[in-house]
Amino acid sequence: MKNILIGLLAMILLPLFSFTQILDPVKWTFKVEQTNPGEATLLLIAKAGPGWHVYSQDVPQGGPNGAPIPTTFTFTKSLHYDLIGKVQEPKAIEENDPNFDMILKFFADKAVFKQKIKVLSQKNFTVKGVLNFMCCDDKQCLPPNDVEFVFSVKGNPGAVAPIAKSDTVTSTATVKDSLKIAASAKASADSTAKRIEQTKFGKTDADKAADQSLLWFFIISFLAGLFAIVTPCVFPMIPMTVTFFMHDTTSKRKARMEAIVYGLSIIIIYVVLGVVVAVTLGANFNNFISTHWIPNVFFFLIFMVFAASFLGMFEITLPSWIVNKADKQADKGGYGGAFFMAFTLVLVSFSCTGPIVGAILVKAAGGDILMPIIGMLGFSLAFALPFGLFAFFPSLLSGLPKSGGWLNSVKVVLGFLELALGLKFLSIADQTYHWHILDREVYLAFWIVIFFLMGMYLIGKLKFNHDSELPFISVPRIILAIVVFSFVVYMIPGMWGAPLKALSGYLPPATYQDFDINAIVKTEVNSVNAGGGVNQAPSALCEKPKYADFLKLPHGLEGYFDFKQALACAKQQNKPVFIDFTGHGCVNCREMEANVWSDPNVLKILRENYIVTALYVDDKTELPQQEWITSKYDNKVKKTIGKIFADLQIARFNVNSQPYYVLLDTSGNLLTAPRAYNLDIDAFAKFLNTGLDNFKKQH
Repeated sequence: MKNILIGLLAMILLPLFSFTQILDPVKWTFKVEQTNPGEATLLLIAKAGPGWHVYSQDVPQGGPNGAPIPTTFTFTKSLHYDLIGKVQEPKAIEENDPNFDMILKFFADKAVFKQKIKVLSQKNFTVKGVLNFMCCDDKQCLPPNDVEFVFSVKGNPGAVAPIAKSDTVTSTATVKDSLKIAASAKASADSTAKRIEQTKFGKTDADKAADQSLLWFFIISFLAGLFAIVTPCVFPMIPMTVTFFMHDTTSKRKARMEAIVYGLSIIIIYVVLGVVVAVTLGANFNNFISTHWIPNVFFFLIFMVFAASFLGMFEITLPSWIVNKADKQADKGGYGGAFFMAFTLVLVSFSCTGPIVGAILVKAAGGDILMPIIGMLGFSLAFALPFGLFAFFPSLLSGLPKSGGWLNSVKVVLGFLELALGLKFLSIADQTYHWHILDREVYLAFWIVIFFLMGMYLIGKLKFNHDSELPFISVPRIILAIVVFSFVVYMIPGMWGAPLKALSGYLPPATYQDFDINAIVKTEVNSVNAGGGVNQAPSALCEKPKYADFLKLPHGLEGYFDFKQALACAKQQNKPVFIDFTGHGCVNCREMEANVWSDPNVLKILRENYIVTALYVDDKTELPQQEWITSKYDNKVKKTIGKIFADLQIARFNVNSQPYYVLLDTSGNLLTAPRAYNLDIDAFAKFLNTGLDNFKKQH
């Protein structure tokens, strides 16, 4: 068991930096009013966010820019009720809509739609169906959305059983209504449909990414919880606490119930911590926590402090009065005592679990509100697992390895990992603000030395003053040492520009490397070709790119870092535009560049057929005042490169996750569905070719 769990050390290196947020400005709620047993009124209530509105059921067609989809309601046919008339709506606002340049009826803030029904059933029943609506603000429209609804209606004791009829699920909408909806959809197939398609594509990719992120984050957090069990602060407490619960031989059932409460209390404490982070920070904390220099430098320093503690420089402990107070409550026994004993474990284990829990919460704070809760649930489930297991099967305690020097070795190895992982935070701040104090080769040099020293420690050539004597090296330890030294050898060529694809998400990009032997060779070849006129490839650029002095494209690609400049060049050269919404701190962006963009076929398509454009959404470079913009999305002034292009991504595509790849024609219209993070090279090449084919068809 010990050897298996030690092997989980590598698991805490797995990344999770990409999270998704999608606009969802309209919320629907459903209520039933039933004062008369024979009749009920179904209320379908729409609440729109500030600036957003929902359209009426009565929408004219044939506007200059198309027309929106009207709000429609479809009820599942049933023997239990009949509809009375049509859905009634409140008085609508009727004025010019800038999205369609025509007079339209719509509802702002709140709208209550009402459908009366005749109750035909003596028993309680449900009314089911689906509504379809479209919402817009003053600058954009989201795609039509289906919302399913269910109403619980009380039966009518005086009702007469109806004559049997077909109970097939069909729409009660009349033929006239159906034709009206179809005509509305067809009339919106021009400019409105383009906007709908753009947002629909983005939402589909983003929803999939969000689901995968939550599941993956739970798995990573669970593995981190397993690793925390074998830390020196936690492992020795397993037999101590389980023995405490089993000491009452008169009532083993009660002891086991207390042990269950103990395990559940551990889970509750950590989940509450996740809820606090979610409520106090939430999704709006994303940009600050992931890119600003203050939190990143702070986390870097915290990791360095914990690393020094793990390596034996000093011991990190909470104030004794906090632990003693919780311990006194635990001594009272009972279920309350079990809870406080769990609380004591959390406090005592802080010096070992602190950096693991902190790393999970740091990653979670950059995502949506569920991330901290999911992370703490996964961690605490694994963390509480051995206590519940050994409480029910105390005989298994005899099979546990004894505490000793191996626990200290785990702590030292964790210290080396803390040193390596802490550099990632400093690197993000360094790239975002262009400090150039931790370029790629410097970063690699630190990692090579750190992991080399870890390997030396594992084979007993490096010792600390608190280490036990190592009379021999166990087989698992030598295997781990071989893995570490092999990792060091793998990293060494990166000092001269090797791509190191396996580490693409952790290292600064190759464009942040001063000495790249591949780039030097290419430069010399191009210089020779320029003089002799042989195989000299023409530049893909129309003019010098803005921000090219501190922003670079990977793999020697030429392109732009400004949307307007790229679009102007696309018109001049009659080429489609490839937009890469990316970020300095985006792990998945680096993985895509290293593993997908590097494919010769993909690289050839990008280089020869597209105006490549990288828009950094987290760059902190402040622009001159004349280049500032006022966002139509949140009405705030955007002053930096990153905020301007982040606003462009949200306002245009309703997505703010990276990487996000978009193909546009020379007028800025979408050529095909955008793509998010996906390491399928063939699918990415097909994506590029589809956009290229559609562009050619237009011309």
